[in-house]
Amino acid sequence: MDLWTENRPETCSALGLDCGSCIHAAAASTARICHGLESHGVQQIFFQLYPSTGCKPMAQAFELAYRESSITQTPRVAFASAAA
Repeated sequence: MDLWTENRPETCSALGLDCGSCIHAAAASTARICHGLESHGVQQIFFQLYPSTGCKPMAQAFELAYRESSITQTPRVAFASAAA
């Protein structure tokens, strides 16, 4: 079994993974990396990470977990303007 090529709930379940934990962890990581995404962007990332139709029902949970994680996360990169 390979999660890269068989990214389906059945495969994950067989490996002892559950959808809720997986979605929450991925959403939290996404929030740390891509802070402040609009709803469409969050959904786009979800469907790129989880292309299986079996994962589709978890899209809303992913977005909710992303929003919750975004509140507690602060951007790791600070941008500074160049001084003249």
